[in-house]
Amino acid sequence: MSWLDNSLHHHKRFSLRTKANFVEPEINLIPFIDVLLVVLIFLMISTTFTRYQELAITLPSANGAVSQTEAKQIHIAISRDGRFAINGKVADRTQLGTILNGLNQDNKVQVNIDADARAPHQAVMVALEAARDADLSNIVFNSQVKK
Repeated sequence: MSWLDNSLHHHKRFSLRTKANFVEPEINLIPFIDVLLVVLIFLMISTTFTRYQELAITLPSANGAVSQTEAKQIHIAISRDGRFAINGKVADRTQLGTILNGLNQDNKVQVNIDADARAPHQAVMVALEAARDADLSNIVFNSQVKK
């Protein structure tokens, strides 16, 4: 017998792969978990968590007296079904522009639009176009406060 034959017989005799004594190879997870924890700690330390900050604005204050003169106001009410009322008087869609032109003597007029929550968007746009055609630029939309 040669040296190679002796080593093969010797290897077979001490092999773990016998039918009666078969050992399943397993992966040791503890070093893997240790490495993952080190990577996680590294990422947590190296990552910068930035918060979006708001602009710090200090508004100016004034101690002036309240103005005694009030601007002239025009109230345009728009109902749920798209009808118009100017200062409490019902107006047609076609009359809206001419009435606003008649009420605009000076350009210091404020237009308050009181539209119903379910008023058609087109009706609100018609009121805005009529105010624009009458050269009224101070337009305010009124709303109610939820209780």
